[in-house]
Amino acid sequence: MIGSMILASAALAGATVPVEVSAPRAEAADVAFDELRTGQAQAAIQRIRANRAVDADDPSALINLGAAHARIGQAEQARGYYLAAVASRQRYDVELADGRWMDSRRAARLAIELQAKGTTLALR
Repeated sequence: MIGSMILASAALAGATVPVEVSAPRAEAADVAFDELRTGQAQAAIQRIRANRAVDADDPSALINLGAAHARIGQAEQARGYYLAAVASRQRYDVELADGRWMDSRRAARLAIELQAKGTTLALR
């Protein structure tokens, strides 16, 4: 129950930073990347919560829930999801679009840093 992340682009404050996380698992769970990519934060929240294939402590889902909540102005809830991703029992490496690899906990910490700068991180 892992997602994949792509680091697409973000230069301006308030911009969204999509990130693709690749986990070393055969299956990738749907963690609403498409909804986040197309600006549908509420739909992303609903999709992740409805997806029974996603573990409650899956870092990809938690980070995307954080991104969705941040995008609808719920900064404290967003931070809570990011912190839950840092503390998750699950941990795996993620690959950024620029070819760099990053631990999922580090990606969650990056999401916290980006939130402080007015941007969000979304996982595929």
